[in-house]
Amino acid sequence: MTTAFGSALKDWRTRRRLSQLELALRAGTTQRHVSFMESGRSVPGRGMVVRVAESLQLPLRERNALLLSAGYAPSYPETDLSDPALRPVLDALERLLDGHEPYPAIVVDRFGDLVATNKAAGILTEGAAPELLEPPVNVLRLALHPRGMAPRIANFDDWARHVLERPRQEQAKAPHPRHAELLTELEGYLPGPPNLDADHLGFAVPLVLRTSRGEMRLLTAITTFATAVDVTVSELRLETFLPADDETAHILTR
Repeated sequence: MTTAFGSALKDWRTRRRLSQLELALRAGTTQRHVSFMESGRSVPGRGMVVRVAESLQLPLRERNALLLSAGYAPSYPETDLSDPALRPVLDALERLLDGHEPYPAIVVDRFGDLVATNKAAGILTEGAAPELLEPPVNVLRLALHPRGMAPRIANFDDWARHVLERPRQEQAKAPHPRHAELLTELEGYLPGPPNLDADHLGFAVPLVLRTSRGEMRLLTAITTFATAVDVTVSELRLETFLPADDETAHILTR
């Protein structure tokens, strides 16, 4: 009889497009054992569940869920951002943000809700509707909403599809109702189906933004905290905006 763990294991293995043999080799076990775990004929030990979760490259939140499905307590803590225990992490992020000035930088959680920002990021949000800037600010909504940044983005079609890639990938890796709801909303802001030609840049899409100080071309870089052992910290994203040309650098420095 298939167990909750067996069903979850098979679902994740299928999502990762791995055969039972491939997963077994990664986890240091046999294809027969993987088959027995999925069918419920074998009850895995805690260590095996952890190895399987690591082999599937599951986010920490999903590793905890897999442990729970097998009847074990979660291994990774999930600390609220307001907890004093995370103060050193937030202080370190503040230093990173300040160090990136005069270029914009923000920190967001897994749903794109704003956690922290530096002063330079204000140039990104000028002219946005006040209700979009009320906490909790969702930067994905702010970027694509017709009363947010959208009217000032010169290459909105390409940028919008670029912005949506990350939440789509997150939803594919670890489905969540809020991600699905947010994606439905954001996709409604797109002008229509993509019309990709030979010059399409794929993920390398600059943000071409009209501002009160002139038009800027910005490239973005996203940093994650791969060595984090806390669920909350592991889901944070540091997004930095870098000038793509000398004029943009001059505007931001000025």
